[in-house]
Amino acid sequence: MKTLLLIGIGAGAPEHLTLQAVEALRRADVFLLLDKGPAKAQLLASRQALLAAHVPPGTYRLAEALHPQREPKADYRASVAELNAGKQALLEQLLREQVNEGETAALLVWGDPALYDSSLRIAQCIAEAGRVALDYQVIPGITSVQALAAAHRVALNEIAGSVVLTTGRRLALGLPADAESIVVLLDAHNSFLSLNTPGLHIFWGAYLGLPQQALIAGPLADVGPRIARERRALRERHGWIMDTYLLRRVRA
Repeated sequence: MKTLLLIGIGAGAPEHLTLQAVEALRRADVFLLLDKGPAKAQLLASRQALLAAHVPPGTYRLAEALHPQREPKADYRASVAELNAGKQALLEQLLREQVNEGETAALLVWGDPALYDSSLRIAQCIAEAGRVALDYQVIPGITSVQALAAAHRVALNEIAGSVVLTTGRRLALGLPADAESIVVLLDAHNSFLSLNTPGLHIFWGAYLGLPQQALIAGPLADVGPRIARERRALRERHGWIMDTYLLRRVRA
């Protein structure tokens, strides 16, 4: 039997690691690292820096592979399913060839493995397929949602109010009708610019917890275009961007 630890490593800051995550890092014999290419080299370097900071050298080894790319398609779900199938095949190969029986492997997951990440589903599929005798465990992490609220010093919910977590793709179809607070993840196309609902306030953050962290807040009608310009500039400067935002209906 082999063990796979899915370790939530937070939104980017090394300090976001929990004590449970640090303990899990030190249990691992092999770390599975998926390289997303030169444009996102900082993501891989951040993972390696976490290991250097928290795990004694010489106590582990690395198994690296190129991360499969998602091919844009009209059918988004089919595109993601194809990407996840590629990741599953790759991780299963690494587990089979790079991890010995009785050893523990670890996959470092941005944020939390249970929130808008496919690693948990992929591990479940590998275990159920039975080609690798696998036990998998989940170590929760600080999410970008928590980091965003902390950075802006706001509570996610109003008193007795609801919170909806959604994606930019779904936001583009319209604002959730009854939610007072809407957290939006994975918005690559500035879907907030399409909203014309009066009284919306936005709290936006990118690279949360990292030295290049950027924050903007204010009435959406006023700061929305500024956020779009800042997102574009930051992506050009760094080659990648991770950001999220909270929309809140301002009560009269």
